[in-house]
Amino acid sequence: MSPRPGDSSASRPAAGEAPGSETPDGSDPGAPDPGAPDPGGRDRDAAGRARNARPRDALGRPLPRGATGDEGIPDDLVLPPAQSLQLAQELLDSERPFHAHEVLEASWKSAPAAERDLWQGLAQIAVGLTHARRGNARGAAALLRRGADRVAGYADAPPHGIATARICRAAREMAARIDRDGADAAGPLTARLVAAGS
Repeated sequence: MSPRPGDSSASRPAAGEAPGSETPDGSDPGAPDPGAPDPGGRDRDAAGRARNARPRDALGRPLPRGATGDEGIPDDLVLPPAQSLQLAQELLDSERPFHAHEVLEASWKSAPAAERDLWQGLAQIAVGLTHARRGNARGAAALLRRGADRVAGYADAPPHGIATARICRAAREMAARIDRDGADAAGPLTARLVAAGS
């Protein structure tokens, strides 16, 4: 979901133009046209930033252009914490951890500073699950542990009823299973995001 650095050739002047020359309207002729295709083949948003608009499968892997992909999460999603946690849990329950990560990442980006590590950790755990489903054992175990370490910082006073201790334990146990038996041994995240009765 992060933009890629721009194409370095976009800042060079076109043949016959002097460096630093401007068009009559004052724009930089070397700047990429936000609506034009990227010379490197990447999609660009309205501001000219590189984006990948290729369809993706349920685990976030790019599909060929023109293929029917899995419906993604809107880039501008902003939900209250309870709704974000509910949607992320539904996505995890339906084996869509990549999409759960996108929901949790949106909450991380919009959360108050005191909660950002928590939401980032939850998103990392979802990415760890995604890597496990893709067969990447090493990446899965690393992200599950990294996410658990972030979430653990909230064990004493978990906000929004988040089951931080259970989530940490489940993520670490999953990472250990993956280390021992491979990505296929991951199984589902056994802890619910929100403690029962919260």
